[in-house]
Amino acid sequence: MVYTYHGHVILMKRTKLMRIPIIALMLAFALCGTVSAEDDTVEAPVILSIIPGQGTPGMRVMISGSGFTQESTVYLGIDEIPSKLISARQISFEIPQIAPGNYALYLRQKGGASGRAYSFVISPVKPVAISISPDTISFCSSGNERQITVRGKNFLEGAHVLLDGAAIRGSRISAEEMLFSAPQVPGGLHQIQVKNPEETISGALGLMITNRPEVRSVSQGSDYVNYYELAIEGTNFQQGSSLIVDGKKIQSGQAIPGDRDRLVYNSCNSLTYFRYPYDPSTKSLQMMVVNPNGEESSVFTVSAP
Repeated sequence: MVYTYHGHVILMKRTKLMRIPIIALMLAFALCGTVSAEDDTVEAPVILSIIPGQGTPGMRVMISGSGFTQESTVYLGIDEIPSKLISARQISFEIPQIAPGNYALYLRQKGGASGRAYSFVISPVKPVAISISPDTISFCSSGNERQITVRGKNFLEGAHVLLDGAAIRGSRISAEEMLFSAPQVPGGLHQIQVKNPEETISGALGLMITNRPEVRSVSQGSDYVNYYELAIEGTNFQQGSSLIVDGKKIQSGQAIPGDRDRLVYNSCNSLTYFRYPYDPSTKSLQMMVVNPNGEESSVFTVSAP
């Protein structure tokens, strides 16, 4: 006996099997047809737009299209990345911390159906320098006084600090903080930047190194037969600094011929003035330190012979 159902040809002999209701056989074929239909209707998700079309690690990307479900997964290259289903038409993901380059971006349905791949460029992360603290130090400063903190974001492992474009020793505290000790460089305004391993460089921040001399105190020291010492304390004194006393210039080092007064440089913070007074009476002296580059301290007044 020959039966047909939905294009299927059924050949059967007249046996006891004929007692099986034909409806049951038809149901079996219907079930088979349903399974095949389900397999055929698993469609790949369709991407219509990717915003933005490129980015850096940490950025969020929105994919719009159709056919998105809980079974939809996002791939960059061969790697599945975490994503968030927003609706049947939108799915988003955050660019992971991966190497810069050009990647194939596509969606895949669980079960193997993959959509069309699109080129997606991941650019290197650019460091952002927001502030430095302190932003002004003295030329004479030392130790912890020269410790500078750079704050910002996107400071990667292996990042380093640039001073006027040249790499200097520093340390990465976190992705938001770098620390370095200011080297001995001439006074003035210097540029500080952060450079990541991928050669991306932040904008520049200004570090001011002041080298203007400053007199903070003057005290009388040892007293001899015909001269005495004045100890001058302050900051940013230099080899070759001179002292102006009531308009008279006292040079450090060798005394000017015909003048016994002299100035001795002790350190960046200390000078000694050997004064030979012509009159032992106390008077008001106007003093000012001048560095070799011409920078002058404020006038300091002291009472001394």
